[in-house]
Amino acid sequence: MTTTSVGPRKPTRPSADSGGSQRIVRRRGRGDLRVALIFVAPALVGFVLFYLVPTIRGIYLSFTDYSILGNPVWVGVKNYVKIFQDKLFWNSMGVTLEYVLLNIVVQTVVALGLALLMYHVAKSTVIRGILLLPYLVANVIVALLWFWMLDYQIGIVNQMLQWLGIPKVAFFGNEFWAIPTIAFVNVWRHMGYTALLLFAGLQAIPGHLYEVANLDGASKWQTFWKITMPLLRPVLLLVLVVTVTGSFQIFDTVAVTTQGGPINASRVIQYYIYQRAFTQQDFGYGSALSVILFIILGVVAFLQMKFLRGNENDLA
Repeated sequence: MTTTSVGPRKPTRPSADSGGSQRIVRRRGRGDLRVALIFVAPALVGFVLFYLVPTIRGIYLSFTDYSILGNPVWVGVKNYVKIFQDKLFWNSMGVTLEYVLLNIVVQTVVALGLALLMYHVAKSTVIRGILLLPYLVANVIVALLWFWMLDYQIGIVNQMLQWLGIPKVAFFGNEFWAIPTIAFVNVWRHMGYTALLLFAGLQAIPGHLYEVANLDGASKWQTFWKITMPLLRPVLLLVLVVTVTGSFQIFDTVAVTTQGGPINASRVIQYYIYQRAFTQQDFGYGSALSVILFIILGVVAFLQMKFLRGNENDLA
């Protein structure tokens, strides 16, 4: 009986077909990348031209003394020192914080209530569309609409108050009512959009969690605080970041209705920046104010992301 020894097998080389297919895949990947870059290019060019370049130039101008009639003159941190000594700056920041707090609290509570109503009572697409309609109207038009409706002399709201025997109110002309009225106008415009965001978050919560809670005998209130709110935190975080950022940037409603009055009662920081830069032609100081506002918004957004982010312990 003879035995035949079999030597070690030689490693097989990849065939020409497999090498060709790899080259085709790489070539196709490069082609897809080129197509993606073509689609991204317009947005990237727009970002560079309308965001990045103005931001860099604004930071540079904040260290200069510059008006439209002359060239920028480097002054270092003089504008920033001046800001912290500026009483009008601190007044505008106080007014802005008052508006931000009013807008955030009222808008979030109203939007959450609307979202819960849509989720539990009416899930009609028509209702969602109606809620979104005010958001689709430009801010300036909304401001003009409410400015006429709340006018002291001819506004329909004051006419109704008078008909009910209630004294008329100068909503935009009174120091006490100016900021609450502006906050109301913006809540009316944005509450539908915010409610739809929260409604989407409610729909993403697994339904079996509510079934288990119901079997355990949990009340509606306990279910809301132990299940709904913890699992809604990521969406609430998004809503708060967007709302806070937008609230600090309020400008058009103030410009159309009160122009910062009466007696600086509604002069928010954005309107103050506009006055210094474009009315008083002090672009260096206006740019420094803008940089300060940018830093404030960055810090606020960071703190919100850090302390309000949801995690797996929320249901504990």
